[in-house]
Amino acid sequence: MKTLILKNIAPFAVIVMGVSGAFLTTSMQSAPKSTLPNGYIFSGNKCNVEVNCSNISTNPVCRQGGDTGPQAFGKDGEDNCNVELYKPSNP
Repeated sequence: MKTLILKNIAPFAVIVMGVSGAFLTTSMQSAPKSTLPNGYIFSGNKCNVEVNCSNISTNPVCRQGGDTGPQAFGKDGEDNCNVELYKPSNP
């Protein structure tokens, strides 16, 4: 009797686990990834102080320490900090 129940239930349990795993894997792959650029502040003739910024141009410019700190810029690929970045939006 026990083997008969196990033989009837086991295939359904495997199918349910497989479908659940497929949905979980798909939802993990489609999770939004943070693509916020890092801004940098000039310090000692280098742009090396990292600040969290955004590239949404409707926001105010990105600054270190709120609205009164030095402006942060993004790197252009050659370690030149001349790309204007903006303040990240609050979630």
